[in-house]
Amino acid sequence: MRILPGKPYPLGATWDGMGVNFALFSENATKVELCFFDSPARRRESSRITMPGFTNNVWHVYLKDVHPGQAYGYRVYGPYNPEEGHRFNPNKILVDPYSKLVTRRLRWHDSLYGYQIGNKRQDLSFDKRDNAAYAPLCVVVDDSFTWGDDTRPNTPWHETIIYEAHVKGFTRKFPGIPEDIRGTYLALGSEPVIRHLKSIGVTAIELMPIHQSVADNYLAQGGLTNYWGYNTLSFFAPDTRFARQDNHLNAVQEFKMMVRAMHAAGIEVILDVVYNHTAEGNHLGPTLSFRGIDNLCYYRTDPAQRRYYVDYTGCGNTLNMLHPNVLQLIMDSLRYWVEEMHVDGFRFDLASALARELYDVDKLSAFFDVIQQDPVISRVKLIAEPWDLGKGGYQVGNFPVLWTEWNGKYRDTIRAFWKGDEALVGETATRLTGSSDLYEHSGRSPHASINFVTCHDGFTMADLVSYNQKHNLANKEDNRDGESHNNSWNCGVEGDTTDLEILKLRMKQRRNLMATLLLSLGVPMISGGDEVGRTQKGNNNAYCQDNEVSWTNWHLNESEKEFLEFVKRLTRVRKQFPVLQRRKFLRGRVSSADQISEDVIWLNADATEMIDEDWQKPARHHFGVLLNGEHIDEVDSEGNIVTSSTLLILCNAHWEGMDFVLPPKSDEEYAGNFAVSQPEKAWKLLLDTSGVYDSSCWELNSRFYLNDRSLVLFELSDKDENLPYSSIYD
Repeated sequence: MRILPGKPYPLGATWDGMGVNFALFSENATKVELCFFDSPARRRESSRITMPGFTNNVWHVYLKDVHPGQAYGYRVYGPYNPEEGHRFNPNKILVDPYSKLVTRRLRWHDSLYGYQIGNKRQDLSFDKRDNAAYAPLCVVVDDSFTWGDDTRPNTPWHETIIYEAHVKGFTRKFPGIPEDIRGTYLALGSEPVIRHLKSIGVTAIELMPIHQSVADNYLAQGGLTNYWGYNTLSFFAPDTRFARQDNHLNAVQEFKMMVRAMHAAGIEVILDVVYNHTAEGNHLGPTLSFRGIDNLCYYRTDPAQRRYYVDYTGCGNTLNMLHPNVLQLIMDSLRYWVEEMHVDGFRFDLASALARELYDVDKLSAFFDVIQQDPVISRVKLIAEPWDLGKGGYQVGNFPVLWTEWNGKYRDTIRAFWKGDEALVGETATRLTGSSDLYEHSGRSPHASINFVTCHDGFTMADLVSYNQKHNLANKEDNRDGESHNNSWNCGVEGDTTDLEILKLRMKQRRNLMATLLLSLGVPMISGGDEVGRTQKGNNNAYCQDNEVSWTNWHLNESEKEFLEFVKRLTRVRKQFPVLQRRKFLRGRVSSADQISEDVIWLNADATEMIDEDWQKPARHHFGVLLNGEHIDEVDSEGNIVTSSTLLILCNAHWEGMDFVLPPKSDEEYAGNFAVSQPEKAWKLLLDTSGVYDSSCWELNSRFYLNDRSLVLFELSDKDENLPYSSIYD
């Protein structure tokens, strides 16, 4: 084999049609060996090549006789001195941080650790055993793929509806998909799945982690696995768990096929990415990749005790964003997924950890600065999980322009309001209208708020109304794991029940939660399976459950079929009325030289406008909101003024029903500012979560009975002679 020096860039293994260039960054290594395996099944490498080139801390070599499909790994030489932060051990085969495919999944064995398991000196000891038979292996990849006329949907944020899903959990039991591809990228891109997503109005699917991940040793020993995948080993490689089992080498191609199919249907693909930590854990974790390549560069170590890691993630380590080559790694990974894999955006897990400079979260950190200036990444959708586990890590509302955020305050408020908690009308109103208190001050728009009631982490929506307590014993942590404060309410019985009244109430609560989510300003995110009543039987932390606990059941009873139709109707309503997709925050009452206009009015039950005193009543559980479609004050992409029908939302979270006077109340000041006084107009009922009312028209200023724990939506429209008509006056 002819060995040439090669080039230091690009990093990783790059096939150019004639040979492969290998390049690996390691600032403190003294020697690097490239190891080839004849097949992923081989227990030892067939050859080793000492990398001859070393430029700007990058080791490199070019080999003409190597082709795509070649399995490889690295052995890296240098000092083993944990107290100084160095953990080199050439007895360990290591994964290339830039590997685009990891073909052999890790098999747990004590030789995977750089120190001697059981030694009293722990990680200060040195393990001489070879791990080649057990370590994950990389594969050289040919990036070529026929994208054809693939075009990014580029859905505007204000028109976006996100669906969070797990590749396997979403598709493992999906009907109409061939058995051999269920749970895979191919299943996700199949026609039945895409048809379902389109039917519920989804414009973007947010995939839980699909980077190559590792199931921790303690989980494997307990017969469990890291199902969610928030334990990344390789930031460039699609997880082979989701490739067809007969040929993992096709994972890259199958992922691209899925993306192309989604784009053809107008659906964007967003990846949940975990750049805050890796699968190597704390100082007692295995040596799989970064730790053995250059521990001191890749990880945040304690300045006072380099043996230990700074841990802002609760996962044992934190990637060292202060090092330029680590920042380069993350940016190269992001660009690869956008340019080569055609994804449309990212949701950053524990994003606050990425923004920490020395100790504090800094929205002007190098990470944000680089993102802002990058011509590729700055143009895709960027979503932050705006917290980590370190001091000051809760940063909801504090991310810079370009970023949207998972709005945890929205989740907590909406759950508590519909549960019946007191003194929440004011905050509920704020969350319903885009959370301007969090985002307007920094120049952002309502779409900066990713609204969600449930997500992968916590109860499903069906469980949120069925359990007061978490039931996580299956996770084998004695029910200690998972959040204990869930703002949930079981409606009278914990878990499964045959009580028809309780089942009816639970379904009504689900309709309330889903309706609130899809009628709020901001970007709604539906948690996968919530539209069909997915349950985890009270497990609110099913990260290790790759089984029926986590897989969505698509065999629906009549009640769930009705709920699915309700969700479809909600998304149609959201898309029909621009007043629900505003790009600017509501202003309330605005005076100009010739008129006073109002884009929103908050109403009491008697149709009078709410005043400060009304907002302060702790026992109040109801409100009405009038959204004026005539005063949106926006233009569309063609420069046309955006107008919409005027909508009326009435909410009652109390356990008793009440009368509501439908506006306008003639002696109220707002009456003249809304086009609601024409005799030919009526309030057309579009939605009723109680299920009592069908489509009907209601006279202006008539009396409407708002049922207990319910939400209704009206449209101001022309009278429809084909609908039942009500004219009950107060």
